[in-house]
Amino acid sequence: MTRLGTGIGWRPEIAEDIARLPGIDWVEVVAENVCPGHVPDALRQLRERGTTVVPHGVSLGLGGAERPDPERLAALAGTAEALGAPLVTEHIAFVRAGGPLAGSPAIEAGHLLPVPRTRDALDVLCENVTIAQEALPVPLALENIAALINWPGEEMTEGQFLAELVERTGVRLLIDVANLHTNHVNRGEDPATALDELPTSAIAYVHVAGGVERDGVWHDSHAHPVTQPVLDVLAELCARTTPPGVLLERDEDFPAAGELAAELDAIRAVTAAGVTASDVSVPAPAPKAKDVPDTGAARERLARAQTALLSALVAGAPAPEGFDRQRLGVQSRALTAKRAGVVAKVAPELPEILGDGYRPAFVEYADGRPMTGGYRRDAMAFVEHLLAAGDIPDAATRRGLTLWWQERSGPAPLSAHPLARFARRARLVLSGG
Repeated sequence: MTRLGTGIGWRPEIAEDIARLPGIDWVEVVAENVCPGHVPDALRQLRERGTTVVPHGVSLGLGGAERPDPERLAALAGTAEALGAPLVTEHIAFVRAGGPLAGSPAIEAGHLLPVPRTRDALDVLCENVTIAQEALPVPLALENIAALINWPGEEMTEGQFLAELVERTGVRLLIDVANLHTNHVNRGEDPATALDELPTSAIAYVHVAGGVERDGVWHDSHAHPVTQPVLDVLAELCARTTPPGVLLERDEDFPAAGELAAELDAIRAVTAAGVTASDVSVPAPAPKAKDVPDTGAARERLARAQTALLSALVAGAPAPEGFDRQRLGVQSRALTAKRAGVVAKVAPELPEILGDGYRPAFVEYADGRPMTGGYRRDAMAFVEHLLAAGDIPDAATRRGLTLWWQERSGPAPLSAHPLARFARRARLVLSGG
């Protein structure tokens, strides 16, 4: 198991601060934000001075009903090789649904959504993980995600689900203690119980992040300071094993470097107070030889279930039976807010053109219109919707939107430079986390 130490999520907005922070042993970068042939200079310089870089994928959707996309796997493998990474990580989640297995159009969540802890979902996940492991040049570790909703009819706890996944595939685990806290608040799940059931020897590293509670719901925002309850879950984990690495995540509202340093010091203090690795560390379990189930029928059942849920969240379909409708509403609004925020990052000209009307207009557009082609295409479709509606009274706004769309549509944009900027922004925006 690679010993990583203390790290931080690398983001362009805080690249200079990261380069100056003391005691940074490694960084994690969103895999989809890195082009293997054009690694950012700041990231390349970190590598040259010996800082380990781990790519963290957000778009494979290994918990989805479809088998992993070979092109996405090849891209992740290329990024790992370009960065000289000792491992790569992804999530136990689904990020899209629909398609041939469900007999419906494909739709995207733009977010990491929980898989049901059922035998069907586990069989599909195990096969998807095996496919991914065979395609990647380095070991794979998978992260537990935060969730607002519970699937009805679950057959396992989170710890049991992860333990069997490791037993069957040998995959490593990325344990996010902030997500365990989130699921404690939102789903009533005890973090200590989950940790007791985990194969701690399979842990590759740990995530720590901040969040905020609103109206009894914990939002895993990655935009707030790390709270004491999250550090308490980290302490619970460190009482059982010393993780090979611990990483601080921050994606929005970046604080001053001093605040980041203080959070890293608090994380170091918790890990230092735990048991030592030599006291408890044992080899990660090797996968057990088992009959490989035929996942065809399970994939179809899972596809129908995930499509029904995602359609309710982003396409205005009725709530599937057994789900908490109030929580589905909270999740649906959160997905729309995130979608509007990411489109604003990918295409910052749109909030400038629309001003305070950007968010209300986007929410109206997104209602019943699921994302089908990624955030870049979503921005184009949003503007096409506004122009087609014909109810923009301000001539300057309509002219601005028309010029924006013309520059980015068709085989020969009016200006290649804005299109290039737009494409770069699309690559630099998270699609999940």
